[in-house]
Amino acid sequence: MRLDAHQHYWSIERGDYGWITPEIPVLYRDFLPQHLEPHLHKHKLDGSIVVQAAATLAETDYLLALSEASDTIAGVVAWLDLADPDYRTHYERFAQHPKFVGFRVMIQEMPDANAILAPSFVEALTFFAEKGVPVDLLVVSHQLEPLIMLLDRVPGLHAVIDHIAKPGIKDGLLEPWKSQMSQIAAHPHIYCKLSGMVTEGDHDSWKPADFTPYIQHVLEVFGEGRVMFGSDWPVSLLAASYDDVVAVLEQALPEAWTEPMRERLFGLNAKEFYRL
Repeated sequence: MRLDAHQHYWSIERGDYGWITPEIPVLYRDFLPQHLEPHLHKHKLDGSIVVQAAATLAETDYLLALSEASDTIAGVVAWLDLADPDYRTHYERFAQHPKFVGFRVMIQEMPDANAILAPSFVEALTFFAEKGVPVDLLVVSHQLEPLIMLLDRVPGLHAVIDHIAKPGIKDGLLEPWKSQMSQIAAHPHIYCKLSGMVTEGDHDSWKPADFTPYIQHVLEVFGEGRVMFGSDWPVSLLAASYDDVVAVLEQALPEAWTEPMRERLFGLNAKEFYRL
């Protein structure tokens, strides 16, 4: 199975995507399965994992309904507010849907990432760790220190880092991101998505080589069994085409990478992680 492990769908008229405005014309329109399917077909991808893009329960309901009408949606990553006393009730409702595969924690949006170390937050993630529920972690590189502390407190968490933790690719910054990702990779249940990289580079003048040291470090520390290709389409359109996103990753793969290793990167790891 070949999969795009990270992309989004939205309908602007729904009104719960406050970050998508007319000032961002490339994104300010509907993006639905029929728009992605030509790209999936071209790159011989069987389907995708659709990830929430709005912090609302209603958007997750919308994506789950969308998945019922599209065979290319292999799974939906939901939104849950772990500060909501009813988060377990919402989880149990979503979990009844056959295409629910996990949920995402949007650390990126937190004014203070240390909030993830609050006892109630640790307790909530411990609950999901004990159940083995897949968790996406949306985090920016400057937030990695508290995340490392969190993973030490919830060592069994079955999670994936989205967008290689958004390092400073535009400025060529490798440290402390590089060292911190090595620490994170030491946790055997943590995976990493090679996604969302082009939008961390210079949108107008990036070069494939800009991303190579970041990609190769992730491949080195997480290994062939805990990495996933994700397009982050359509957000990626801010900086690159779908073809460009695939090419950036392909060109950075070490020559020693075999076809079975590529199959893990381009689908099998996502299939196993999300228990499809």
